[in-house]
Amino acid sequence: MKAVRIGSPASVANLQVVEIDDPGQPAAGEIRVRIHASSLNFHDYGVVSGNLPAQAGRIPMADGAGVVESVGEGVSGFEAGDHVVSCFFPFWENGPPAIADFSTTPGDGVDGYAREAVVLPAHYFTRAPQGYSHQEAATLTTAGLTAWRALVVDGQIRAGATVLVLGTGGVSIFGLQLAKAMGASVIATSSSDAKLARLRELGADETINYRENPEWGKQVRQLTHGRGVDHVVEVGGPGTLPQSITACRIGGHIALIGVLTGRAGPVPTAALMARQQRLQGLIVGSRQEQLDMIRALEVTGIKPVIDSTFSLEKLADAFRHEESGAHFGKICVTM
Repeated sequence: MKAVRIGSPASVANLQVVEIDDPGQPAAGEIRVRIHASSLNFHDYGVVSGNLPAQAGRIPMADGAGVVESVGEGVSGFEAGDHVVSCFFPFWENGPPAIADFSTTPGDGVDGYAREAVVLPAHYFTRAPQGYSHQEAATLTTAGLTAWRALVVDGQIRAGATVLVLGTGGVSIFGLQLAKAMGASVIATSSSDAKLARLRELGADETINYRENPEWGKQVRQLTHGRGVDHVVEVGGPGTLPQSITACRIGGHIALIGVLTGRAGPVPTAALMARQQRLQGLIVGSRQEQLDMIRALEVTGIKPVIDSTFSLEKLADAFRHEESGAHFGKICVTM
């Protein structure tokens, strides 16, 4: 069957389409899943580009969605024909965070879903939302669950809250959609006026072009009558965190998710302390949190925004599209 492996040295240009052995039938506790779709995340890009070291020959992609073809002895909760979606941390089933690395994350520490079928323990998957296509379900593993944990699990968002989302990647758009569904107001940023218009169509109450207004934290404060927002979905990292601290209210919550502007840098700790804000680092979430999110998506009717779709053989082109920054929402791959 067809798969993509990371070459040596790792780079987008060195992704290799290969034929691999069929995984066979599941043993006790396992399920066989025909993978139909995956979606790109910044973490996946870090792996395939070599910025996050991974074993040569690794099969990339943390997100995978498809259909259960068969189940092994003792498996409950799944049967042939079920539509399922993968878990980012398959061994973190419930409770507080239990892992601080990617050693068990598909597409990084272990082989991922850039292939046509897998046989894995049943806890590697949850069911997919009813009515979702495989492509839509494949956006949930990383981006969807990250936004859910940021706002719902860690943020305990309430109706009437105000939320700031940065940019138009998958996590930010999911954050916008979830916040609006829960009765919050949303301020969104982008460097593109065309993308800002699309954010308003999705429900953003206010938008800011951060290229035209580099002191956008102050503008957020103005838009909230000097108070600041209750929650910031901070995907930028050190380059945007100072503005996010300015934008956030006294005692507010900043969900530190991304490293788009780098992996280290100065933090204005005095400002953070003076405003008594909670800076919460997070990486995706648990299997139970994914199940909770899926129930909420079915109730609210939220559907992910998909920018474009590539075939598995064109995975390198999909990553080049991600590199360009031209996308709005999720980039998907089909098998």
